[in-house]
Amino acid sequence: MNKKLIALAVFGACVAPAAMAQTAGPVTLYGRVYETVVSVEGKAGGGNPAIDRRTRIDDQASLLGVRGTEELAPGLSAFFQLETAFKPDQNDTTFAARNSGVGLQGGWGSFIIGRWDTPYKVSTYPVDAFGDLTMAGISGLGHDQGNFDRRDQNMIQYWSPNFAGFAFKGMYQVNEAKTATTNPHDTSANVTYTAGPVYAFVAYEDHKDPSATVKKEKAWSGGGAFTFGPIKIGAEYEEIKRNAVTGPDPTKRKEWLASVVYTLANNQFIYQHQDSKDVDCKSDTLGYKYNFSKRTFFIAEYMKTDNKEAGTCSFATTATFPVKPGQDVRAAAVGLQHVF
Repeated sequence: MNKKLIALAVFGACVAPAAMAQTAGPVTLYGRVYETVVSVEGKAGGGNPAIDRRTRIDDQASLLGVRGTEELAPGLSAFFQLETAFKPDQNDTTFAARNSGVGLQGGWGSFIIGRWDTPYKVSTYPVDAFGDLTMAGISGLGHDQGNFDRRDQNMIQYWSPNFAGFAFKGMYQVNEAKTATTNPHDTSANVTYTAGPVYAFVAYEDHKDPSATVKKEKAWSGGGAFTFGPIKIGAEYEEIKRNAVTGPDPTKRKEWLASVVYTLANNQFIYQHQDSKDVDCKSDTLGYKYNFSKRTFFIAEYMKTDNKEAGTCSFATTATFPVKPGQDVRAAAVGLQHVF
């Protein structure tokens, strides 16, 4: 009996310091579960036959994360975040592929090292009525159909404090893959203004040596959102320019988005339009959201995407849909989100 008590005491002495270390600072477990059921079809066009209607279950960036801080000195703290994606409908995700890193923060701002959404990407969150999620999110047509909607690895970011509503974010992705002939890396930045019902931004991003055929591609965008009473309106415009390794003049792409959200008690009625001029495609989405609480909502959407002869625009989602040039897309979805 005494031997058992001694063993338990030794075990407790070994475990207690680790447990104390884990609870000494504020550490938060958080997450989101967001799924939509989508019915989608492709219309015949561009000499291509129709794509039969099919039903899918699409994960909308469900995630699980842990984050925490430690005060190092007055006005100086360390912070970390580890965030992983997971699909409630299937198990094919990679661990910790979402925003993860470690950094320092103080009155001068924050520095973080790791993997994170680029400043260009996050600048449009308040403008996109669907928050860069679901089939109607901005990356279906905008951000060069998701090419400038990135979460870069091997990056360093600086986030400024707020100066009378103005803030700045800058990012540099280090050139780990540099060779004798290429120097691949990304640079991204934004300036935002937030004051009451007003939000405005301008953002820039470039990719150096992103592929064997592209020497450089760059984009800039600007826009904002304004809320008056129960109505919120948003708009965004962007231009993308791409230089080939060899070939003629650089290609250009111009895109824009406009959104309106009307809130009535727990109900929200949404309309969003996207247009990609140089790719000859556009989309219109009607949406309805019912907010059960601050953490849980139901959403329904209907979206149509029209492609001209060369257009291949579809919709933003984590799953692919095999659209060929000239085919139009029609889709309807219902979904549920809960955050914790």
